[in-house]
Amino acid sequence: MTDSSSGVRQNYWAILVAAIACFLFEAVWYTIFMHQWLEGIGRTHQSLMSDPGFNPALQYATALVASAVIAAAISRITQSTGPQTARRGIKVAAMLWVGFVLTTIATEYVFEVRTLKLLGVNAGFWLLGMMLMGAIVGAWKMKVKD
Repeated sequence: MTDSSSGVRQNYWAILVAAIACFLFEAVWYTIFMHQWLEGIGRTHQSLMSDPGFNPALQYATALVASAVIAAAISRITQSTGPQTARRGIKVAAMLWVGFVLTTIATEYVFEVRTLKLLGVNAGFWLLGMMLMGAIVGAWKMKVKD
C-alpha cells in the first residue's frame, strides 16, 4: 500500500513479521528477567496468576497488536525520513525509543517511585525490541511491480 503524498509503501508482511519477532523476543526477555520484573512490580508468580484481572488471551493479543502498531510507525518514519535500510530502521527505532518510550516510562516510574532495576527491565526490552523491528521493516523492501 502506498501513501501517494509521502511515497511511503507499508509492507504489511514485514510489519507482521517484525511484530511477531518482537513478541517472541518479549517472551524470552521476560522469561530471563522474570525474577527482577516480579520483584519490581511487587508480585510473585503465584499472586499474578491468581489475580482476577489475569487474562492471558487479552494480554498476549494486546502485546502483539501494540508491537504491530509500533512496527508500522517505525516503518513509516524510516521511509519518510531517508533511505529504507536495516541500519536506518534501527536508528529510527532507537531515536523513537529515546524520544517517546524512555521519557514516558521514566516519568511514570519517578512518580510511581519504582526502581531503576524495573526501568532497566521494561525500557531495555523496548529498546532492543524496537531496534529488532526497525531492522526488519528497514531491510524488507517491497518489490515494485512494473
